[in-house]
Amino acid sequence: MPLGYPYGYPYATPQRTNGMAVASMVVSIVAAAATPCTYGLSGFLGILGAILGHVSRRQIEARRESGGGMALAGVIVGWIAVALGVAGVAVIIFLVWALNEPHL
Repeated sequence: MPLGYPYGYPYATPQRTNGMAVASMVVSIVAAAATPCTYGLSGFLGILGAILGHVSRRQIEARRESGGGMALAGVIVGWIAVALGVAGVAVIIFLVWALNEPHL
């Protein structure tokens, strides 16, 4: 036993988790899950989630907080939601064009 600590070493204080990283991940997952229901318009939420993830990654590095994995997940899933949203809008535009095209 080290001197001054009769019951062993004291616990280290846990690192704080960045709240913006959690918000980024949650918003991005909601955006990706809601994309089929909103015809691709939830891609805007994906943009918000990705931006929150980028900002929180910088905060985590500057403040030495935890949550880097959640921030990275928010960035990745957010951009995937944006891509799904763009694809959904493109499909709808194509369907409207194809249905309004005069047939021979």
